[in-house]
Amino acid sequence: MFKNFFPNKILSITYTKINGLVSLLIAVLVVGLIYSLIISPPDYIQGDSVRIMYVHVPSSFLALGCFGFIGVASILNLIFKIKFMPLLSKSLAPAGCIFAIISIITGSLWGKPTWGIWWVWDARLTSMLILLIFYIAYILTWKLVKSFEKANKISSIIGIVGLLNIPVIKYSVDWWNTLHQPSSITLTSAPTIHYTMLIPLLIMFLGMLIYTLIIFLMQYKIEVIKFKLKKKKYLK
Repeated sequence: MFKNFFPNKILSITYTKINGLVSLLIAVLVVGLIYSLIISPPDYIQGDSVRIMYVHVPSSFLALGCFGFIGVASILNLIFKIKFMPLLSKSLAPAGCIFAIISIITGSLWGKPTWGIWWVWDARLTSMLILLIFYIAYILTWKLVKSFEKANKISSIIGIVGLLNIPVIKYSVDWWNTLHQPSSITLTSAPTIHYTMLIPLLIMFLGMLIYTLIIFLMQYKIEVIKFKLKKKKYLK
């Protein structure tokens, strides 16, 4: 499966395949929004404001997941010097950054009716803001540093350092006293959320995952083409 992300393989992706993913994305999001806004019940304490969760939670998961991949890819890049590894990370960063911004904004919108305040400098919110800063630093490095090798090295260091922030975000509600509630969905235990809310949450997560894949594939194909053109230019 990993071979499908080799530069020569990614160039074979056609707009027909991308359009197929876009159609799937629209269908999933329509179903997800109907479930989230109409079918799913309001929370007995938070009321309809809980519906923000259907955007906030998937966005947070994907923001963490994308940077987790960037961090691991940065380690592999520095150790094994795999040329297309930074292209993968560079292509995934914009989508992850968008989800980090959405997570922070929706978290503030959800926090106002729940906590009575838009923002507090607690561990979860602060560490999430730090993640966004790492995303911005990573993207700006590739934008501002002209030398590929230098940008590759600097961005890899940012990715590795930023990776240390991921467990801080994940376990911040367990390590410190925060306003943020503990996770309702974990990999090690059964979800504590009711199935009437879990189903639309999973559908919305799937939709955002498909969106991430679309943006990644389009961006990765562009980065591979740019890399090959620069390589040919240097060989002349």
